Amino acid sequence: EGHRNVVYAIAFNNPFGDKVVTGSFDKTAKIWDAVSGACLQTLRGHQTEIVCVAFNSMGTQVATGSMDNSAKLWDVEVGQLLWTLEGHTAEIVSLNFSTDGDKLLTGSFDYTAKLWDVGNGQCLHTLSGHRGEISSTQFDFTGDYCVTASIDRSCKLWDVNSGQCMETLRGHSDEVLDVAFNSTGARLATASADCTARVYNVMTGACIAILIGHEGEISKTQFSPNGAKIITASSDKTCRLWNVETGECLQILEGHTDEIFSCAFNYEGDTIITGSKDNTCRIWKDNFFMPVDDEEDDED
Repeated sequence: EGHRNVVYAIAFNNPFGDKVVTGSFDKTAKIWDAVSGACLQTLRGHQTEIVCVAFNSMGTQVATGSMDNSAKLWDVEVGQLLWTLEGHTAEIVSLNFSTDGDKLLTGSFDYTAKLWDVGNGQCLHTLSGHRGEISSTQFDFTGDYCVTASIDRSCKLWDVNSGQCMETLRGHSDEVLDVAFNSTGARLATASADCTARVYNVMTGACIAILIGHEGEISKTQFSPNGAKIITASSDKTCRLWNVETGECLQILEGHTDEIFSCAFNYEGDTIITGSKDNTCRIWKDNFFMPVDDEEDDED
């Protein structure tokens, strides 16, 4: 049986790719077999809508974040609730596992992020300092650092072990809606409602490129697996592909008829998927990225 309301969040158990978790406004999350489409587990316990979900890198645990101000950790195999993470005073809108899976990072509309010990469900650090709601969070690959993006127009880089803010990255003139590390953690990309994205040197905090060209807010950004390119998704109905070092726009992906709210590279970096408010996903294959019309899916 499927969800009884909007499916708001989805994640694969990469790099395995054989399971998918969905989070819904029906207050449940479901784990699915990615091949057969069968529902394997239904995760019940949240009091309100689930708005973010994530697998750990081993694919053994799922985290769910909700508008009930809590996150929950679940065992994938049996669907058992492991921990309820309580402490935020507003909805949790972002969550991520560290690479080794021993920590969870949550971002909330209460202006804070929190670092949690996955082994015992205890809060390790509360990351305070933003002057607006948190919009996005991410660990770097090593798990030594994490980043938070905020409606206050800034991003902050944090030391995971101490919980101390190492750098505040400024420059955007409107809300920062998404943030992403490259695979080495040396570069950081930000996406903003000011219609631009920025690339920062993590070690120095310097902005090394401003990605200008979109005509609407940018809600999502991601590095290619090799770190040479960045993709951005915008309300102007396009995605753009950029050179990381020069900030040059390499290609505009056109075809959607409404705003694009999600974009992602595949593991190899030769395929891009985009999701739009026009109720379709489009799959784009290199070289250069061309739409695959027969793989366009209606999301109804």
